[in-house]
Amino acid sequence: MPLHFELVTPAKLVRSEDVHMVVVPGTEGEFGVLEGHAPFMSTIRDGAVQVFASAGAAPEVIQVRGGFAEVNEKGLTVLAEHVEG
Repeated sequence: MPLHFELVTPAKLVRSEDVHMVVVPGTEGEFGVLEGHAPFMSTIRDGAVQVFASAGAAPEVIQVRGGFAEVNEKGLTVLAEHVEG
């Protein structure tokens, strides 16, 4: 079952898609999120969000600056202050 992932900035919705896994650069360290992850909230540091479209796939890397991440029953939302590119 896929994980619903959204990447949002103050200006717009950057991504909204179903993926296998996302690794987020949390301020306390990187954390990976799969479908069914327990509810969780974290601030994020400047770094790379790694998006794995499927199991075993190479990650797509998205550079972000600041913000926070929320995992809930709907999936993972990363609210970044800025997204590179």
